[in-house]
Amino acid sequence: MSQELFAAAQAGDAARVKALLESGAAHDATDEAGETALMHAAHGGHVAAVEVLIAAGADVNAKSPQGWTALAKAAYNGDTERGYVEVVEILHKAGANLDERIFFGITPLMLAAGGGDGAVVEWLINNGADVLATNDGGRTARLMANDKFYVDVINLLTEAERQLGVSEDGSCSSTKSVVKPQVVNLMKPTTH
Repeated sequence: MSQELFAAAQAGDAARVKALLESGAAHDATDEAGETALMHAAHGGHVAAVEVLIAAGADVNAKSPQGWTALAKAAYNGDTERGYVEVVEILHKAGANLDERIFFGITPLMLAAGGGDGAVVEWLINNGADVLATNDGGRTARLMANDKFYVDVINLLTEAERQLGVSEDGSCSSTKSVVKPQVVNLMKPTTH
């Protein structure tokens, strides 16, 4: 029954997910990669399926052996080349940690920035994600966006860093702000 649940979650079939859960499918079951149905639904941006799984008690902070969480899966999907703001928001409201790290110390903000998803980056910044976090290689989300020249994302992250007291050269001032940064994306949204 778990395989059916994973397939329904991947397809975004919320009615089927709900029916399987009501028939006894375990919301916390993991597939061969150690990923949950919630991770599969989040990765596809399937809002209704995510909501059904959370309502059934799925752990929004469950981690796969590689450290993947549902929120990290929603922050950026390389197959669709986008993230899913609404899913990120639902997961966060249900208690998901915005700065939970996956392999190599990568945060959801780094995933979204490295993929160039300005909408997810903006939401994460404005909801308290750690803009100054570094991965195991010492790189921030802004540096990851710089690598691919995602100008709107670079601008969002540069402004957030500036509000936190980081200068253009990356050095911190001694008057670091205690207020979380707020940024607004004025660039035309990209269509994927």
